[in-house]
Amino acid sequence: MRLVLPLLLLLALGACRARPPEATAAPPREASAWAALDAAGTTGAGAAGLADRASGRAATADNPVRVASVSKLVVALGVMRLAEEGRVDLDADVSGHLDWPLRNPAHPNRAITLRALLSHTSSIKDEGDNYVIPLGRTVRDALGRPGSFDADHPPGAFFRYSNMNYPVIASALERATGERFDRLIARTVLRPLGLQACFNWSGCGDSSAARAVVLYRPDGTVARDDLRGRPPACPVATEGSGCDLAGYVLGDNGALFSPQGGLRISMRELAVIGRMLLNRGRHGGRAFLSARSVDELLRPAWTFDGRNGDTSGGFYCAYGLGSQSLPARVPGCRDDPSGTGRRLAGHAGDAYSLRSGLWLDRAAGVGIAYFAANLAPAEGRSAYHPVEERLLAKLPER
Repeated sequence: MRLVLPLLLLLALGACRARPPEATAAPPREASAWAALDAAGTTGAGAAGLADRASGRAATADNPVRVASVSKLVVALGVMRLAEEGRVDLDADVSGHLDWPLRNPAHPNRAITLRALLSHTSSIKDEGDNYVIPLGRTVRDALGRPGSFDADHPPGAFFRYSNMNYPVIASALERATGERFDRLIARTVLRPLGLQACFNWSGCGDSSAARAVVLYRPDGTVARDDLRGRPPACPVATEGSGCDLAGYVLGDNGALFSPQGGLRISMRELAVIGRMLLNRGRHGGRAFLSARSVDELLRPAWTFDGRNGDTSGGFYCAYGLGSQSLPARVPGCRDDPSGTGRRLAGHAGDAYSLRSGLWLDRAAGVGIAYFAANLAPAEGRSAYHPVEERLLAKLPER
């Protein structure tokens, strides 16, 4: 009996040692994908983690994901195309496009322009989630909330990043063109670039929905896009009164399709946008935008001088028309996620535990698109998340 018990114990221990660690290991918490690019095309791509924990579906560079504020760069492309067509004027009082007077109550004599809205110098503020406006309500009413405007600074004088600027832009575009925002951006930007991307899943089919990246909160619950293979039945926010978009009045509520952050796009497709910008507006041998418009879009319209804006802890220090420039090299700015001082233009995204970015080194003619989802809060060497700093290390030199 003394020999049998030790033998059984050794067999049990051996069985424990022989069990492969993969059998009990939890799936990776984070999901990420990236695509590097130059002016000729995608030069490399990769991914890690799960796009859908329930099914075990792996993340890839072809998965559409909600890229948060990178959406603003795509909206700006649409604005620039319409400006080139003479449909909108960047420097005119946007009230003329809205058909109602848009004014900061503390500065009623100062017009607000599309240029100021695109560059976050409009004096409009985010007041809670005032930029989430359900069907049946209007942007005009949302801006009537106390605190929706910066009383201390007139339009054009001070940078303050505000999501609410972009529902105003979308409303103006709808009135100016007679097209609903989601369809307008698909017609003017997404489809001409050969992309299957969409805002709030409007215009994306079952095949795109089947590849969606599900976004999770830190506690593991779903935050966005657990689609189960089909786009949502209603692509806009509602107040429980149904989803009848047939009666929607164009220009009343440009927030419906989330122009500030609702773009769903894969990293390989986001790289196509980057390639067009590196080619100064040319795509597929044709002019998508003029070189002048690309330069105007990516050139800083505002740069922090120590007192002319709110940098959100050193994150925003130079901003163009729906684009960021890095780094500003101004005291108090922490906007060098590459850690090299390398000059980059593009835009970052941050929402629902996701970080994303499209960044171009125009001098070197290279860029990178990336997302990292399901992130726990963490402090990097810059104002960016450590995962973003690691992903940016994949940006080619030339």
